[in-house]
Amino acid sequence: MQRYFIANKQMSEIQVTVTGEDAAHIRKVMRMAVGDAIICVNETGRAVVATITALSEDRVSGDILSEETKQTDLPVYVTLAQGLPKGDKFEYIIQKATELGVHAIVPFIAERSIVKWDEKKMQKKLVRFEKIAKEAAEQSHRSSVPTILSPLNRQSLVTNLHTYDLCLVCDEDEAKKGGKSVLKEQLEKVASGMRVLIIVGPEGGMARQEVDQLTQAGAIPCSLGPRILRTETASLYMLAALSYQVEL
Repeated sequence: MQRYFIANKQMSEIQVTVTGEDAAHIRKVMRMAVGDAIICVNETGRAVVATITALSEDRVSGDILSEETKQTDLPVYVTLAQGLPKGDKFEYIIQKATELGVHAIVPFIAERSIVKWDEKKMQKKLVRFEKIAKEAAEQSHRSSVPTILSPLNRQSLVTNLHTYDLCLVCDEDEAKKGGKSVLKEQLEKVASGMRVLIIVGPEGGMARQEVDQLTQAGAIPCSLGPRILRTETASLYMLAALSYQVEL
């Protein structure tokens, strides 16, 4: 059943209203009609099954049939600090990380990040990133849409480490040394409700001084195995490993 995220004001106790691009999607892409059912989720995570009662050019209305109680989000709150990669890799990471259950994504301006965003470009990108996250959350039947935060530099990231229960930083030097057990040991400690931060560098990995400063602030450097992974692969590897640990 098709899922749509809507604002709180678009959901009452008995009815839902879908507007804008989502309404057009229902009419023109899904070709739905009166009597068809959709799932709507508001900003508080309330999910309902509704039957369409009316369609117009930019609005779809429906009567609520039932509440959906199935919880599909990760039981831990995961933030991904992703080193800014080249090209459109960040969009790919947002899409796949959303499917894997991430709660927030923060672009990380790492020392080896080649990409630089000015203020004007950043605002346009954030709007697009939020759209990608929303669509991926709908496709994967998430209970919420991940938050896309404004970019942070290393110092800002260090300052915020204390707000997490566990901070893991991907360190390719650990992989080169053959370390394999740290990630497994740390994931085994993860419990429901914990706040976890995963830090992944851009192409070229993290600079040594970055890893050292993050480690001194409480982050735990870990290897992802004997092979060196691309930045977009490393992020998804970490999220998949965490999902396996807490959900399967």
